Amino acid sequence: MTQPSAQPIFKIPIILLAIADLAMLGVRLWPWQNVMSLPGNGTTGVDPVIALAGYVGLGFWIGTASQDSSRKSLFSAALLGLAAGLLLVAQVVLATRQATGDPTAAPDRLQIGLAACATLVVGMAALWAARAGHPVGFSAVCAIWASMVACLLAVATVLGEMYLTAGSGEASDPWKDYQGLAIGTPAMQALVHSLQMISGFLLIGPIVGCAAGATIASLGSQKSG
Repeated sequence: MTQPSAQPIFKIPIILLAIADLAMLGVRLWPWQNVMSLPGNGTTGVDPVIALAGYVGLGFWIGTASQDSSRKSLFSAALLGLAAGLLLVAQVVLATRQATGDPTAAPDRLQIGLAACATLVVGMAALWAARAGHPVGFSAVCAIWASMVACLLAVATVLGEMYLTAGSGEASDPWKDYQGLAIGTPAMQALVHSLQMISGFLLIGPIVGCAAGATIASLGSQKSG
């Protein structure tokens, strides 16, 4: 008699998406020896690479959950992460359009609202886990799982915008005419801005998701109790 298949949690797709983002970023930053000339002694380019590699490792670790109830909560979290990711994709598109006109402009209310809604959706992953009987700690992990999905989709969109921008008139080689630390060219400014946006999503996203998830899960547990 065959054993029923384990509850899926989107582990493989999430890991493959992180690897795909890493590959696209690596191609965009080629030749890699020039990365160390970016602001922060190269940390602008190195940070997103390390973060994406960390996402791959984190995906394998969270994917080791074996209990069916835990996997169901992680599966629900991944679905909510897709919904939150669509909100972040919209935010990226708006931010990119705004940066084209005025790179120094602060995010408008719509962008802030989309990010806030995405945070709430990620927090719902923790609430669902808490209502399924899981402790706050695991509920926060579900929120992190959802935020990983959302942030990887946002990063893929940023990378896509980078390639579209290069194909619409700018040099496809971001290092063309690059001299030392002179990053005043529009192409290099756009590259640095995109790299900083990617790092922001990858590094801050899970922290915000964890905080929101733990808070919402705690409130949900108190109300149910």
